[in-house]
Amino acid sequence: MTKKELISFLTQNDFLKTKRIIEAFDKIDRKDFVLKKYASSAYDDYPLSIGFNQTISQPSTVAFMIELLKPEKGDRILDVGSGSGWTTALLGYIAGKNGKVFGVEIIPELVLFSRDNLEKYSLENTKIYQARINELGLKDKAPFNKILVSAKARDIPEALINQLKIGGVMVIPISNSLFKITKKKTGIEKQEIPGFVFVPLIY
Repeated sequence: MTKKELISFLTQNDFLKTKRIIEAFDKIDRKDFVLKKYASSAYDDYPLSIGFNQTISQPSTVAFMIELLKPEKGDRILDVGSGSGWTTALLGYIAGKNGKVFGVEIIPELVLFSRDNLEKYSLENTKIYQARINELGLKDKAPFNKILVSAKARDIPEALINQLKIGGVMVIPISNSLFKITKKKTGIEKQEIPGFVFVPLIY
């Protein structure tokens, strides 16, 4: 597929719905975030290896997760398990110049890879950080309006809930489901969507 065909596929199948998210998929090219040997497959709808037993997620899954997260201009967003940097860049485009996006990745080689990929774009609001062992998220940059987690957790991480603003939203894979978590003054509200497979979250 070409990029145009991929976006058409994602919109026709209701993975992409929101104008600014569709724009982000057009402006932030997945081809810039895959390994060179997989460049010819960049617009196909399946995950691709980025090394170190990690993948760049398939476009339909990324589109679904970002639509579920509903990022907006001006949002302060945390991207946990940022991998190749593609989701971080998409979120950076959506948040715009008045927003801030922080990617965190625990594998040092992927931190360097994703930073190199981000340099292909003028996203001054977006940065990738080396994650610390046994410390989930980026608490010194909290609180966040939105948190996207791109690796499978065992349960809802309290550390990330603590880094969300009241009214904030987190999208996170747990077991084989995606969860949309909304933080309320009285606790959390959960929405579960089953049928997803992710690599495990390391911390």
